[in-house]
Amino acid sequence: MSITADAKVAIIMGSDSDWKIMKRSKDMLDRFGIACHQQVVSAHRTPHDLAPFAAEAEKAGIQVIIAGAGGAAHLPGMIASFTRLPVIGVPIQATPLQGLDALLSIAQMPEGIPVACMSVENAGNAGLYAARILSLADPSLQKKLIKHRDEMAEASRKKTENLKG
Repeated sequence: MSITADAKVAIIMGSDSDWKIMKRSKDMLDRFGIACHQQVVSAHRTPHDLAPFAAEAEKAGIQVIIAGAGGAAHLPGMIASFTRLPVIGVPIQATPLQGLDALLSIAQMPEGIPVACMSVENAGNAGLYAARILSLADPSLQKKLIKHRDEMAEASRKKTENLKG
């Protein structure tokens, strides 16, 4: 599968069943006008696809990879081992351990293969974190992020009105 033209972020996951969670990354990136590419790449079922995907992502202009995984959650760390790009891991609840296994797997990467780790199933924050990384070289994106933060603050302040009565 070819990387989506103009995509700056790749969102990968081990199975299409993860999309219900990982779509929140895409929704956040869409909010800021950041093009992304979505693909299933399994660390266990298609391990030989990881290195070619990482190489293609770099050549295609991807700047950040968001990788969602449950259980043993090898995908974020494995893709990080094949690329110089920043990788953001999203632990997904896939076992009776409710995502704790995935969280620990992603968070406990060995020194030299860094992976940022979001909280369990917080794919929206992964998209926002990717936007922050991209904003370092994009002043217009910086302004959108500031506006987003200001809108969240204003919405929070308005919640005081819910306490009356």
